Amino acid sequence: MKEDYVHGYSEREAIRLVDQAKTLAPLMHHDTSYPEGCMVLEAGCGVGAQTITLARNSPHAEITSVDISEPSLNLAKTLISNEGISNVHFQIADIMDLPFEDETFDHVFICFVLEHLSDPVKALKSLKRVLKKGGSITVIEGDHGSCYFHPETEEAVKAWQCLVKVQTDLNCNPLMGRELYPLLTEAGFKNINVDPRVVYVDSSKGELVDGFIKKTIIAMVEGVKDQAIESGLIDLETWEKGIEDLHKSAEPSGTFFYNFFKGIAIK
Repeated sequence: MKEDYVHGYSEREAIRLVDQAKTLAPLMHHDTSYPEGCMVLEAGCGVGAQTITLARNSPHAEITSVDISEPSLNLAKTLISNEGISNVHFQIADIMDLPFEDETFDHVFICFVLEHLSDPVKALKSLKRVLKKGGSITVIEGDHGSCYFHPETEEAVKAWQCLVKVQTDLNCNPLMGRELYPLLTEAGFKNINVDPRVVYVDSSKGELVDGFIKKTIIAMVEGVKDQAIESGLIDLETWEKGIEDLHKSAEPSGTFFYNFFKGIAIK
């Protein structure tokens, strides 16, 4: 079941995803690693942005990375090959109908995927089926409702809300992060632990100013420009002023705050 991806499948989006993964790796994955010899399923790997860190953090684990998009998988294969990584196998697969036997994997990893699915509980149950009893699932999601920035202008807020509205109109959930615990509970997982991973950026954090505000966040908002204007959510003048104002959060007088959520649970 192929879902609409709000950000599209352009080369620019592939670059944004890799930039985002590199920037957030210390925050998201300092505690993500798997033992030697275990079998790990990465569900919805996309262009392989998260795969690099997964494979490097667990060089002796066997990682199977799946996605429904063949073009994305081809990009992922090239990326992983260029990085000299050899413990990853790629396969086309639908998260809702995985081509694996019950209890195949020791661990499951899924990052920035549930927000784009119309039925996240069904996806989690599908992943639980292929997870061994006692195995873990790691889920990471953002929450667009947790975004705060300075300076905050009416136009900047309207531009940001366009991202939220466009994603909502695709029957997706831009506020997924705050729902991880109840969703994992409904899917039947146990020993659930969800904790926030806060990104706060000011001018003293130069790498985050460039990698997170400019290359991840603003690039993500800019990606819905056409949908937002064509659907009448915002006019071009307000949009351009809003993007200009968002860029001010990356200036020396600006700040930016966003909350991700990382959940780990056991079958």
